[in-house]
Formats: sequence, C-alpha cells, structure tokens
Amino acid sequence: MGREKRHDILFEPIKLGPKVLKNRFWQVPHCNGAGSDKPGMQASFRGMKAEGGWGAVFTEVCFITHDSDIHPWVGSKIIDEGDVRNLSLMCDSIHAHGGLAGVELTHATSFGFNAETREPTRAASQIPHEFEPMASARAMTIKEIRQIQREHVDAALRARAAGFDLLTVYVGLSTIPQHFLYRTHNKRTDEYGGSFENRCRFTRELLEMMREEIDDCAIGIRFPIDTLPEPFGHGDLGIKAEDEGVAFIKAMDDLVDYWDINIGTLNWGEDAGSSRFFDSNHQALYTQHAKKASKKPVINVGRFTDPEVMIKAINSGQCDIIGAARPSIADPFLPKKIEEGLYNDIRECIGCNICVSRWEKGGPPIWCTQNPTSGEEYRRGWHPEKYVPTDNPDLPIVVVGAGPAGLECAMTLGLRGYNTVHLIEAEAEIGGHLRWVSKLPGFGAWKRVIDWRETQIRTKTNVQIILNNRLNYQDILECGAERIVFATGSNWDETGMSSLLHDDIAGANASKPEICTPEQYCVHGKKLGKRVLVIDNDPYYMGSAMAQLIAENGHEVTYATYGDTVGPYLRLVLEEQRMLMRLMELGVTTINHHIAVAVENGNATLVDIWKGEEMTVEYDSVMLVTHKTSNCDLYDQLQGSPDDMSNAGIKSIHLIGDAHTPSVIAQATFSGTRLAREFDSDNPDQHKPFIRERRLLNATEKDYQLDAETLLVKPYH
Repeated sequence: MGREKRHDILFEPIKLGPKVLKNRFWQVPHCNGAGSDKPGMQASFRGMKAEGGWGAVFTEVCFITHDSDIHPWVGSKIIDEGDVRNLSLMCDSIHAHGGLAGVELTHATSFGFNAETREPTRAASQIPHEFEPMASARAMTIKEIRQIQREHVDAALRARAAGFDLLTVYVGLSTIPQHFLYRTHNKRTDEYGGSFENRCRFTRELLEMMREEIDDCAIGIRFPIDTLPEPFGHGDLGIKAEDEGVAFIKAMDDLVDYWDINIGTLNWGEDAGSSRFFDSNHQALYTQHAKKASKKPVINVGRFTDPEVMIKAINSGQCDIIGAARPSIADPFLPKKIEEGLYNDIRECIGCNICVSRWEKGGPPIWCTQNPTSGEEYRRGWHPEKYVPTDNPDLPIVVVGAGPAGLECAMTLGLRGYNTVHLIEAEAEIGGHLRWVSKLPGFGAWKRVIDWRETQIRTKTNVQIILNNRLNYQDILECGAERIVFATGSNWDETGMSSLLHDDIAGANASKPEICTPEQYCVHGKKLGKRVLVIDNDPYYMGSAMAQLIAENGHEVTYATYGDTVGPYLRLVLEEQRMLMRLMELGVTTINHHIAVAVENGNATLVDIWKGEEMTVEYDSVMLVTHKTSNCDLYDQLQGSPDDMSNAGIKSIHLIGDAHTPSVIAQATFSGTRLAREFDSDNPDQHKPFIRERRLLNATEKDYQLDAETLLVKPYH
C-alpha cells in the first residue's frame, strides 16, 4: 500500500544552506532525561527517530558553559571534549539512517541557578528571575558580552566536531539572546539596550561570528515569535508576532539557513499545550507570520500527527517543514508510516504531556503513554516496531481485562507470535476506565490509546478478544490457560481513603445516595443534588475534571483540595493555569489547603492543613476523588490457592497495571509491554536487568562494552 499522492510534498528534500534535509520532518529539540551524561540512551533514543524517517533530529537544550547549569533539570552539554565524544555517538546514530543531527546551543542566563557548579551566571541586566527562586545574574560589561559571544562560537565549533549538521542558536526560554531581545529582561542603556536595533545587536553579532568560522554546517534560530498577552506571557514587555516577532526575523534572515518557530515563554503550557485545551496546529495564528517575513525554510510545531493537517500547513504557506516533539516520541516511525501509506499504524500522540511532566520533575528518563518503549531503546533494547519472536508460540495465555495494560500486553504477546492469546473483557467494550475518561471534557484524544491497540490486535495478531465475559474464580480455573495475566484495573475508593489521611473520611460511604465516585456518576449515572462538594485528594486530573463536568451539567460546585490550586500534577503537565481558569469561568468555588475529615448530614468538615482550623461546607451531594483501589481479588485468591492452580493446569499468574498498583496510564502501558516482552524469562514478574549508564571506578572501555552486551539478551542497538 502506497501513500496518497497529495502527501508526496512531505517527502520533498529541502536545502538548508550547505545541508539538504531529505524530507519535511524535523524532530525539534526536546528533553528526554539523557543529556550528554547518558550517551547510550541519547544515541539510541535519537537514532530511533532517524530510523523512523525523521529528516532532522535534535538534542534538547545543549548548554555551552559551566555557568549555564539548570540542575536538577537535565539538558545536554557541549562544554568540553568529553561532551563532544559522548554526543558524537548520537550524531553517528542519526547519520546511520540518513538524518541530519541538530544541536540547540543554549545559555540559560539567570534561569541557571547553578546548583551543581555553584558558578555565578550572566545576563543582559541584573534582574531576579521570575521562575527560579533566588536566581539573579551579573549584568555583563561590553568585554563580558564579547566573551560570552566567543563561548557560543566555541561551543558551535565543538558541536561541529561532534558531527552535528544543524547548529541552532536558541533565542527563547530565558536564554542570553532572548534576554537581550526582550524589554522585560533588558534594562540596558548602552548600545545593547533600548531600541529594537540595539536589543537585536547581541544575536546579530553572534551569528556574524559563527558565519566567519563555520561554513559547512547549517545555522539557524529557534525563536518564540510571540510571547503572548498576560496572563500567559510578558504582555507589552514581550514581543508580538506581527510586530517585533516579524521584525526580528527580517533583521536576522540574511544570517540564518532556517527558522524553528514556536510561541510563548517559560510559561510553556501555551507552546506544548495539552490536548485538553489545544487542537493540533494551535500555534498557527502566530507562527504563520514567520513565513511571510523570511526567505529561508521555516519550521512550525503544533502536535502534528495527521498528514492532512501537515500538508495543509505547508500548502497554505504557513511553514515549509513539520516540526514535532511529542508526536515523534509517541511514534518515532511516523514519517515512514506516512511514506509507506500505513496510516492506521500511526501511533498518534494523545497530548497528555506525561513526557513533559518528567522534565518538570527534574529530568528523569522520559515516559510516553502511547509508546512505552520511549527511553528504553538502549537500556532494555526495546524497539517500538520490532518484537523478539517467542520460542513457545502455542502457549495458551489468557489476559483478563482489556484496559490500557491488558490491551498493551495482549497486543505485544500477539506481535511476538503467541498464537493462543485470549483477551477477556467483562464489559461490552474494550478500554477499561479510558472508555469513560475519554468522554470527559477535553479528553477525546486519550481514546487513541484504545483505538491504536485494537487496530494492531485485529490486523496483525491472532489474539482473540472476548467481550461481556466477567470471570469468577471457577471460570478462571476452567479457562484452559497455562498462563493468566490479570489486568483488571482499579476503581475510585468509596470511603475517602487517601494519602493525606491514611484513613477513611468519617461518614463517607458511596453506597449512600448523597455520596458518589467518578465511576458511579460517569458510568452508572448516579444522580447528584444541586449543591455538589468535590473532595479532591488525588494529585492528578480527576478531581478538577469532575468539578468541571458537574458544573457544566448545571450544578453549584464547591471544589476542596489540599493543594495550592488544582491537582499538583497538573502543573507538571502544563494544565494547571488553564484548568483553574476554566473552573473560575464556570463559577466553581475553590477551597485550597483543606482536607475533608467528615461528611455527615449535609455538612462537610474541612480542616486547614496549615492552621488546623475547621470550616463547614453544606452540600446536597459529595463527589469523592481521593484514592484508587486495585481490583485484584481473583489474582490474590488464586495466589493463595496453589493446589487449585496446579489441578487446573495453571502454571503461573501475573498482575499488571492498576490491578497491581494504581498509577498513570503510561505506567499501565509500560507494565503491559514489559511483562509481554519478557514473558519467556524464568520469572517474568521480575524485571530483567537493564543497562545502567554510570561511572564505574577503575573501569576500562571494555568493561562498559561488556556491560551493554551481557545485560541485554537481544539488543537492537
């Protein structure tokens, strides 16, 4: 099956100065937790994108000096020859598949608190940083400006030595060039401050210096063309796309080979916006101005997953190249699948921003809800499109529960060649809790987790899906399987048990007509009274989503949470601000820093977590969003009855996903694929050892090679 002819434009080569991009797919800089200190992970992670057809593949922010240290967040470094050596492995892995390797040269100014290096940092002006507490910087003299420009050029030369083809100067997210450009940061009165021309001077001089010494790499700029109005940006002290955004592009266009355009500031929820609040290509209103101003190729981002949206962006004159971070994480092979016309196989990003949250937590290894192999390419040898064939294809296996974990597990087992896998679901539809979660306001894209796995199962495996079959203990014993995987999920607790109380809420019992859980309301249609108190002791999305849904359905809602605003994890997925504003628009009354300790006779007792003072809230109904409880009774009963298992011919049972430990969906899909990929091991419940990239005392290079060769059974890289 070939691609649609109208998609041919996506595979036209693009000239970028001295380099040629083989197609119009560009993995923009994004973090993954590897930096330059885990060269194996970095190389395999980025190399996988090149293997999947991405024409350009970039590092994340790549810091150029010691005084640009954002610890504990993890970025790459190109500070010395050791970094050159480590990052050259990434370049080699990209070049092996015909891609161009790109680096994002960055100095974090006062955002670099330098917690690790303890070095003071530098900026255009000495202004306290708006995001990093207690962080400031030295206002550079002219001599020091020359020095840091020189340091940018030296870093570019090191990047070229490492093998990078594309050298991006980052003019955004609290970088040195951005601090000179934005009036909110630049308070200088010399030739580098004041007028627009003066504020551009630093970047122009830097590009001229790079051009003098480098002529065999493409040089470009990553630039937020609009800093957005308040409360999302810098207001009048930032830049507007149609004003200084366009003017900056025109001022630098003769010195660059490409423009990588996005929007926003350090409040980057408006850039990497989640699917709950933003559609694909939502930045077009701003980014479309760049192409009108530049004669060079322009890259845009906007969570592009659909080739129809991509070609529309190109044909409309909005951009020349499709940039993507999250879609390339969810499906490293997105370009190849479009090229080969395998549209139904595209693993579309759901825009949940769980990948973003890993960076926001300080840069641990990346997670992806849709692609559980992300970040595991090197240390576990996992490939998103290749599966090690089983040596025991006729082993009879039953997977109980077709939620995210069960679907992933059954699909992976089927793709590995197990021919007698039965996926048994108690309900009339597959999907587990995502059946109803994906119907909540803004959550429609999350259904892709279900749809993609169902398509793979039905078109590529022999897995049998059996619906409307709620198994009991006797059914399990009589199912005829040798191996049984329980992926039976979890339910919201009906008594108010939470991490805050470590106990029930007095009077909370969801069997009462006035007490309700999310499943009871969304799945079973339990009625609520006029005044609804939502008790949110969960750190993620469900409490605020319930408050939104119930308010949109016409109820008077009071939302009580222990947090500062809404679920604290929403800050990590860049949804907190938008969610809070939505609740305010709906007239929801928010009570922060309070824990509910009792709900009785229409009155809830809330305790201030700081002062210990009590307050009373009247209600007609209570929505409990406090804790999820695993549904693992069948597994526990079987585990406690080894004789029954033996007599039934059941050789092993396994527990995955929320049925094991309630968590985010990304953990459920990881749990499912991990078990299925290691199902042939002596003890599949125990994770196989994986490569730990770390310094070993007195180690030789041979020791590291042995580590990689022996720990992975069948590595792909």
